[in-house]
Amino acid sequence: MSPPPADPVAARREAWLQTKRALGDDELFRRLGRDMRIADRIAGATSALSGRRRHCVTELLVPGGSAEQFVTWFEEITFSNNREQMERACPDHFVLRISNGRQEVLETNGGSPFAAKFSIDYADLSSLTTPADPTFTHRLDGVALARNGQPIGGVRHQFRDTPEGVHARLMVEFPLPTPGAIVRGHRWHLACEFSNWFEAAIAADRDA
Repeated sequence: MSPPPADPVAARREAWLQTKRALGDDELFRRLGRDMRIADRIAGATSALSGRRRHCVTELLVPGGSAEQFVTWFEEITFSNNREQMERACPDHFVLRISNGRQEVLETNGGSPFAAKFSIDYADLSSLTTPADPTFTHRLDGVALARNGQPIGGVRHQFRDTPEGVHARLMVEFPLPTPGAIVRGHRWHLACEFSNWFEAAIAADRDA
């Protein structure tokens, strides 16, 4: 894959997205196969070492929009397989698609040197360790599963309205032995993807 041209950020983001889409999922899986196998073994081993979790949290204060509108928009693009909206939001995204009712993900987590393939089951909250905060009115949460179905973490993203817009508390549960550098790096991943998703959701609501 060649790098996109030195254009403004929006153009570079679009060029990178279209490069990955042109390659296709099968080719991305092939090229990143070694990464996926290594990441899978690491996730399985670290999950087996401890049932406890390391929490990666990013807070966003979004001007405009509403918690309900954003969560509705996000669920619609997720389950309608709007790949461009899902994958455009962060350069770390390679594949985000619905497969067998779950969100299949191929991405680089934070500062990890390896791209990881896993799935998120938004219908399963059974192994999440973070309780829901009742002051947040809307949530996007689910269990993260390795390719063999083993729970390896999860997401507990929570949203509430503010006088100015939305307060988003974005949280990923990693296995406890996950290095701190990866957790710290993933805070930026969360900030990047959700900032772009919020911008897209607010624009969609304005244009409706």
